[in-house]
Amino acid sequence: MQNSTSPNKTFKVGITHGDFNGISYEVVLKTFADSRMLQTVTPVFYGQSKVLSYYRKSLGLDDFNYSLTRDVRQSWQHKFNIMNITDDELKIEPGAMTEQAGRMAILALKRAADDLVKGYVDALVTAPLNPSLLKSDAFQYQGQSDYLSTLFDTPDYVEMLVSDYLRIGMVTSDIAVKEAVSVINKELVMHKLIILANALKKDFNIASPKIAVLGLNPHAGDSGLAGKEEHDIIAPVISMAQKNALFAFGPFPADYFFASGKWRKYDAVLAMYHDQAALPFKMISVNGGSIYTAGLPVVRTSPFHGPAYDIANKNEALPDAMRHAVFLALDILNARQ
Repeated sequence: MQNSTSPNKTFKVGITHGDFNGISYEVVLKTFADSRMLQTVTPVFYGQSKVLSYYRKSLGLDDFNYSLTRDVRQSWQHKFNIMNITDDELKIEPGAMTEQAGRMAILALKRAADDLVKGYVDALVTAPLNPSLLKSDAFQYQGQSDYLSTLFDTPDYVEMLVSDYLRIGMVTSDIAVKEAVSVINKELVMHKLIILANALKKDFNIASPKIAVLGLNPHAGDSGLAGKEEHDIIAPVISMAQKNALFAFGPFPADYFFASGKWRKYDAVLAMYHDQAALPFKMISVNGGSIYTAGLPVVRTSPFHGPAYDIANKNEALPDAMRHAVFLALDILNARQ
């Protein structure tokens, strides 16, 4: 991944404030405290200036400068812009998951997504939050990706984990393992494989991507002794994909595939469920990585970590994943152009 964009193009990226009681403000502040970031991106932060001022002072980042804007179209280029989502007094409780923080997370997402729909921002980066924070009568969606897919009338997408070392797409993501097993079928696996392959071509400039497909069961089914999904579902999909000029291989046992280093031979991996992807990704991507919602007509990324309530407001959070999410959005925007 490149840490720069075209010298002639500065993209405007909307950034939601996530859970303001977690580390979201800290990682955003630390990311853009490096003024070099503003050479290639114009950030518009959907949050509240009073909350930002609180964390700026608490974290000792008094030199951090920002500009208030009421209209994203009039945001200042090469400056950190804040779009206040509310004038209400917000109660800041670092480390606590509160109802008010949930309402503000939803409001920030909706305001930023609306500007994304209108084309006022080029991409969206969502700061960390706990997905359960969004559960309310005002937000009847599985998560932020589900909300955006509905907003852009694109029900089919793939959650990708992306770092400088590894790309993993998931057939199922934030659902129970029991449910994941019940919904996996040939049509779903093939559909996710096609979306992943198209994203690698369109968004990562890989003309003929090689994709490794993981099995579902221990030892990739062990010839049917440990499960039949590999024989009945996954292997036929891979065969069908190859006949349609998709370079898919497997199914591979997940433990051997990552422990042996075979993942290095492929442009991406397709995992069957969340933890099968997340565990090796976090161990390999030690410097942080991002979530990318592949398959949407717009670009949305997010740092691949939660609100980290245990270290909120302790000046211990690292900005690596947030910085990666911003650069990933820029790289994909450039690739699409």
